[in-house]
Amino acid sequence: MKKIVALAFTAASLIASSLVQDARNAGLQPIPESQSELLKLIDNPKNPITKAKVELGKKLYFDPRLSKSGLISCNTCHNLSKGGDDGMAAAIGHKWTANPHHLSSPTVYNAVFNDKQFWDGRSPDLEDQAQGPIQATPEMAATPEHVVAVVTSMPAYVKEFKKAYGKDIKITFKKVADTIGTFERTLVTPAPFDKFMNGCPSAMTKEQKEGLKTFIQVGCASCHNGVGIGGGMNTMNVTAKYKYMNIGDFKGDKNGMVKVPTLRNVTETAPYFHNGMIPTLRGAIKEMARIQLGTKLSDKQVKSIEAFLGALDGKKPYIRVPMLPASNAKTPRPVVK
Repeated sequence: MKKIVALAFTAASLIASSLVQDARNAGLQPIPESQSELLKLIDNPKNPITKAKVELGKKLYFDPRLSKSGLISCNTCHNLSKGGDDGMAAAIGHKWTANPHHLSSPTVYNAVFNDKQFWDGRSPDLEDQAQGPIQATPEMAATPEHVVAVVTSMPAYVKEFKKAYGKDIKITFKKVADTIGTFERTLVTPAPFDKFMNGCPSAMTKEQKEGLKTFIQVGCASCHNGVGIGGGMNTMNVTAKYKYMNIGDFKGDKNGMVKVPTLRNVTETAPYFHNGMIPTLRGAIKEMARIQLGTKLSDKQVKSIEAFLGALDGKKPYIRVPMLPASNAKTPRPVVK
């Protein structure tokens, strides 16, 4: 009996090993288990991650006073208690303004693995990206001068900047954005898929493994690959036109390229597509296959792929909501007009 069990275990391990290799051959990569290896992937040599920067960046990420109204923080549209987004078809910002291009907020979780940031890929990294929403009129609607005035008005923030960067630090808008970006680099969510790819055959269910096979076989991995299972730039409407392309004016970058969204935690980031017009994950899978792969998936294939995507639901880092320093007479007043 023991011999039979051992043989069955060996066979299962060999099958899992083959699937892992198929996944790697298709370009899928796991989040490393080793913290030192992970740090190599997420760190920015120009702005190295330190505990002091991360803690300060977390406070700035949650601080609504960086916005013109004093009501909107980074966490408003990239809610860390949810899927790292806001669940809206079009992001809502200053004065209850919907994004004028009808763009939804992509998740900040695992965004560090993206090749580029923003739907059109116009930012090279998280530090640069953090500058955009703060200044955008339909979002936080602030000026760099406002942000610097807010931060430098509070002695506690000034003290933390000196702790993070040295006593001679000059607090600039860029430095504030860099610090937020440093915090965002740590928002990584290892999932059962990663554990499976890193050598644990039982980390994924039988249905999830079959779904991974389907995901590879039908061609999903041609765009959704790498550690982020997405995050690169690719052409949209390859074989057909997205049925809601007329909602909003977004057409991609100057070459028609669009950032491929990460599929990590995708079960938590509805609605789908750049303009948030597909409410369900199954609907998104069907539509993506139609317009990118030129195929009509069967219900069985869709269900199988959906099962695999569940294996990308990761463990989120524990985030304790920070207590922010108190405003004072020097802190700029909120402006809601």
